[in-house]
Amino acid sequence: MSETDYYKILDVDRNASESEIKKAYRKLAMKYHPDRTKGDKSAEEMFKKISEAYAVLSDKEKRKQYDTFGASGFRQRYSQEDIFRGFNFGDIFREFSFDNSSFANIFMGGGRGRRHGFSFGGDPFSAYAAGQRAQVKGSDLVYELPLTIKEVLRGTTKTIALEQAGQRKKIDVKIPKGMATGKKLRLAGKGQPGVFGGPPGDLYIQAKVLDDPVFSVVGRDLYIDREIKLTEALLGTQIQIPVVDGKNLNLKIPPGTRHQTKMRMKGYGLPEMKKGQRGDLYARILVKTPRRLNKKQKALIQELSETGL
Repeated sequence: MSETDYYKILDVDRNASESEIKKAYRKLAMKYHPDRTKGDKSAEEMFKKISEAYAVLSDKEKRKQYDTFGASGFRQRYSQEDIFRGFNFGDIFREFSFDNSSFANIFMGGGRGRRHGFSFGGDPFSAYAAGQRAQVKGSDLVYELPLTIKEVLRGTTKTIALEQAGQRKKIDVKIPKGMATGKKLRLAGKGQPGVFGGPPGDLYIQAKVLDDPVFSVVGRDLYIDREIKLTEALLGTQIQIPVVDGKNLNLKIPPGTRHQTKMRMKGYGLPEMKKGQRGDLYARILVKTPRRLNKKQKALIQELSETGL
């Protein structure tokens, strides 16, 4: 079914709302359900197709992926098991007033469903163990959480909102120190609900450090740019460097410092997530070269050049 058009199967527009998709599926499910068609193989096959289409289009993330990558691209990312994972059959039972065991057996390939010849082949819904329905774990979720560098430094608590089984839920998440870009937290059992009594999936909180107006982040190290005058680079000077903790450090610039010299301040970067050991802060010294010289400056530079400087 790599070229299947789910919208065409449900006979809805590509911009159809959730309620329109649900209404279309209700109408077709009542028409093609095997309990109503009594052994009609073509009707059973159509029931498979409309159920698959509804499982995809009723799920916001799967529908987004389908719309983005098309039928063939979607099939490369989602197996039959992935498509039906998180699909709440209990709600379908109540929605269409079908017998619970009958509907389940159709998707499991057992009992009455086996008499109908309705099976998905190798996916988890065709499995039976000692006459029992196979429990399927729910899908894992990944939530990308934006964090400031101060939140990475100190840790924080964030409230996030998730769509789970069609419901919007809020979860408080304690973010430890050092959770830099790409680091993950696993919240067991906070993912999508399982199928047929299976356990829920897990929720993974993945950090993304936001751009900062002062500091650049490279791993656990921080970088800051500071300009000095040409004479300061030649003669040496002392400047103040802000650190992410909120204080300032005095940094001595030695005579003869070159443009884009990196000066390291150990232990003023971001902490490691587990051990807490901090990275370093690097000041990049940018030597400002004047574009224009006044007469006095030009004369002095000329004198310097005559000394061989």
